[in-house]
Amino acid sequence: QVQLRESGGGVVQAGGSLRLSCGASGRTFSRITMAWFRQAPGKDRVFVAAISGSGRNTVLTNDVKGRFTIARDNAENTVYLQMNSLKPKDTAVYYCAADTTAGGTVISRSPNAYMYWGQGTQVTVSS
Repeated sequence: QVQLRESGGGVVQAGGSLRLSCGASGRTFSRITMAWFRQAPGKDRVFVAAISGSGRNTVLTNDVKGRFTIARDNAENTVYLQMNSLKPKDTAVYYCAADTTAGGTVISRSPNAYMYWGQGTQVTVSS
């Protein structure tokens, strides 16, 4: 069992930055693949970024490459999503997700691979 709690969402103007945080508990954090997904109104939940348990491997969707960075601090059981150069299209509810099935060694872009989810945090980017 993994419990996840996101924070850091808010309203920001286009071109601005936000840093989302997700605190995890319930499992050995370094053995958990962590990911961020987002869901805009009326749209499917889509992959944003993921990071392996060790932090040595990361995956970012093409929509955010060069603007977003995913990182983790295993000593604090926390994963971060640094979002720079935000655009209105980034507006969505952002969800933290965890995959414990491969000891943190496998990264998937599919939401079906992640069995634990946070409650979501709203990010709104205005023009």
